[in-house]
Amino acid sequence: MNTTAALIETEYRLGAHNYKPIDVVLARGEGVHVWDTDGKRYLDCLSAYSAVNQGHCHPKILAAMIEQAGKLTLTSRAFRNDQLAHLYEELAALTGSHKILPMNSGAEAVETAVKAVRKWGYEVKGVPEDKAEIIVCTNNFHGRTMGIVGFSTDPDARQGFGPFAPGFRTVLFGDLDSFRDAITENTVAFLIEPIQGEAGVMIPPSGYFTGVRELCTQHGITLILDEIQTGLGRTGRLLAEEHEGIEADMTLIGKALSGGFYPVSAVLSNSEVLGVLKPGQHGSTFGGNPLACAIARAALKALTEEGMIENSATMGDRFQTGLKDIRSNIIKEVRGRGLMLAVELVPEAGGARKYCEALKERGILAKDTHGDTIRIAPPLVITADQVDWGVGQFSDVLTAA
Repeated sequence: MNTTAALIETEYRLGAHNYKPIDVVLARGEGVHVWDTDGKRYLDCLSAYSAVNQGHCHPKILAAMIEQAGKLTLTSRAFRNDQLAHLYEELAALTGSHKILPMNSGAEAVETAVKAVRKWGYEVKGVPEDKAEIIVCTNNFHGRTMGIVGFSTDPDARQGFGPFAPGFRTVLFGDLDSFRDAITENTVAFLIEPIQGEAGVMIPPSGYFTGVRELCTQHGITLILDEIQTGLGRTGRLLAEEHEGIEADMTLIGKALSGGFYPVSAVLSNSEVLGVLKPGQHGSTFGGNPLACAIARAALKALTEEGMIENSATMGDRFQTGLKDIRSNIIKEVRGRGLMLAVELVPEAGGARKYCEALKERGILAKDTHGDTIRIAPPLVITADQVDWGVGQFSDVLTAA
């Protein structure tokens, strides 16, 4: 029963088929590496979609989890716990946030922001009841809830799940004129990813976010940056907004906020927007629980005190340079920022998945996205030797074609 084939068969037979994973069954992880059930080692170039920035099974985060699990795991927010205030203090000091609302998943953070900013629009900005509009971008990915898929432009995410809630306008990602033209007196927010990860690591033109920030300030629009993938060191800065020198009004973080040990997310905001939420209007049984807070505190400490953010910038440049040096006629473009990288292949290559499967055979785990793109996002603890070895595997696979 424990053979790889048997486990895959059971998963296929009993599980919903809402994923199409690469056929490797993982059993152990440490740092940048994972091992399958047969003991084969792989360089993880996905990091659980950037949830494992600190590396697999980081010992200090593990120790914090075990210690807190032996004391107190859950109280609900009906009572206070001795970890939440410390997490608030540390997050505020790190990010400059004035108000923080902890949740569990990234999608819950997005839903929280949507609810809060609509309420702010009615109570503070003066938008007529039920007329608030939030501007979003083409090819966005903010999660899988009903509210979120309603403003997705991905047919796979939307088809068959309607009817959807109104109140969203879609503009072209990276196009400032498109954003400007969509603004109305009822616009309460602009929800956007600094870099679109699921879309294939799409980076907007330089200066775009400076213009966005100016327009939001001019029109009294709340700028919401979804940094659930891009945040916490992935792009070589604590938050990706720092590359453009701007500050969002609301920032959404998750994934690496726990280092992959537990679902933890948070809405970081100014006091004005989150201040509209009163007791009973929003919450979560598990949001802000003591186990989550202790894990998040340890995850943030590891990220900042062990030089992972700086390493992401240095190793990201090294990885991107190495990938760009590969001479292959199937590579259309290499792009990225920090350790958030992508290799886009030409259509004639026949799709990226078969190259991800070939990389798996050579000990690299990467994932295809949007058909022709291989996304690369190893843990931020990767070393120069590991980057060079990884580039070598990519070179062999992509030049062999």
